[in-house]
Amino acid sequence: MVPLMRNLLIALVLLPLLSGCVSSRIEQSRDSSTGIESDEAIVLLGRASYNDKQTEESFTECIADVLGRGDNPIRLIGQNQFRDDLYPWFEPRTAPTSADELGKLFTQPGVKERIASVNVRYLAWIEGDTVTIDSGGSMSCTISTFGGGCFGMSYWEEDASYEAAIWDLKTMTSTGQISADANGTSYLAGLIIPIPILARPGNAACKGLANQLREFIVGET
Repeated sequence: MVPLMRNLLIALVLLPLLSGCVSSRIEQSRDSSTGIESDEAIVLLGRASYNDKQTEESFTECIADVLGRGDNPIRLIGQNQFRDDLYPWFEPRTAPTSADELGKLFTQPGVKERIASVNVRYLAWIEGDTVTIDSGGSMSCTISTFGGGCFGMSYWEEDASYEAAIWDLKTMTSTGQISADANGTSYLAGLIIPIPILARPGNAACKGLANQLREFIVGET
């Protein structure tokens, strides 16, 4: 029992220090200059196609959390509030499912006036997802009257690929795009107890995209 407890304590101490390796790439293209006043806001809309290509709400929430903190926070309007304010154009059966459809929506009568009333300056349309592209390894766990444990190692490689199309709602024009791609391999090592070594490429893509989005919007003011 003593060796088992010792290994358990060592694993618990080391666990917070273990993380997988993540490589990431951020790119942007700009179509026009940008700037935002202190009373103006931005809204983040994740693609909602109600299938396996739907952008995770947790990803847009992560971006919102990063943008709302720091020395230069940006005022944000929640996407649910924005959809309610723009009723009925963003109802599930009529809401746009792509950046192109979003541009067409802005040409409809009454949309520009409704957006102006809520003082939202920019809309970032977020598309993408995190997928597992490879996995392997093996692990076995046993329990007996003399104790138990897990031995072996398994891994899984994930790719997080997202893009933000930024629209200036004052001019109803596209101002540019930002893409974030992160790749990482996570491990589950069995040494008495399973020890996860997580890469979290989705988190890396979120932070990279959010920081670039902040610079994109306020960098030229």
